[in-house]
Amino acid sequence: MRHRLGTLSCLVMTVAVVGLMVPAATAGQATGAWTLPRTPDGHPDLQGVWANNNVTPLERPEAWADKDTLTDEELAALQVAAADAVGDGDALFGDQLVLAAIEGIEATSYDPTTGNYNQFWIADRDFTNRTSLVIDPPNGRIPDVTPEAQERRREAGAYRRDHPADTYTDRPQSERCVSFGVPRLGAGYNSYYQVFQNADHVVIVHEMIHDARVIPITDQPHLDEGVRQLHGDSRGHWEGETLVIETTNYSPKTNIRGASDSLHMVERLTRVGPTTLNYEVTLTDPTTWTRPWTAMIPLMGSEDPIFEYACHEGNIGMEGILSGHRADERAEASSK
Repeated sequence: MRHRLGTLSCLVMTVAVVGLMVPAATAGQATGAWTLPRTPDGHPDLQGVWANNNVTPLERPEAWADKDTLTDEELAALQVAAADAVGDGDALFGDQLVLAAIEGIEATSYDPTTGNYNQFWIADRDFTNRTSLVIDPPNGRIPDVTPEAQERRREAGAYRRDHPADTYTDRPQSERCVSFGVPRLGAGYNSYYQVFQNADHVVIVHEMIHDARVIPITDQPHLDEGVRQLHGDSRGHWEGETLVIETTNYSPKTNIRGASDSLHMVERLTRVGPTTLNYEVTLTDPTTWTRPWTAMIPLMGSEDPIFEYACHEGNIGMEGILSGHRADERAEASSK
């Protein structure tokens, strides 16, 4: 039986959802007896392993266009629908879980010949009443892209169609195990982070392809405009109990949701409870979006360690990818 979210309000949560977690604590609420831990230099201690397994979609779905939050009854019904959507089928990454639940469908394989990821690969998901991670604009949607960005995307798409694998650099950085980009806002799959800090540096290790960002806490200016880096040039400072990280100087090869190297990113990390670290990120790029936008993710503390991300495609798969395309080219040439 499928449960569509149009009838969610009439459902009562009486089920235990296998592989899906009960609602997480409301973001921003700390327990009454909790005291903010501090490092020896007096700043909030943000260290530890933090997980983004939040089921809330990045953008507010059309079905929830008129509401910022779900009622408790709607949230309960969402969990029922999500359990149905998972079933025994394939993995539902990131926003796919909620969208499948809204549509009342069960995951099916997009590669029935060889199969693909199943639910074994996905972490237990945290449910909250929020309808989008985007908190600004108020409609919970990423702003429209500019005509300039539309043209960039059109040109990039045309190039990929004509040159899918002339050489390894034509393949995506994620496929080559270089980087999935920072920040990575997807949830449920390799979406854990570990924070280390001392008086003058913070290090954020991303589970996905074990990206490590070493961020100085300093009032020194950013690197010269001509120095460009894949993850940009970051500088951190404290505003009260919040760590603020500003990043500029992105490389043209950087790909953060289609932004250009003009991107300016501001991240805010605030520990609000014993097991909750609020992560807020604002992306500004006038050449890509018509206005800045902000998302907020409550990261949940985890006792689990981060293990090495074994990205085999970049180690053993690239030869097969490129040789396969060469074989296709030979076959096409011989048929003429």
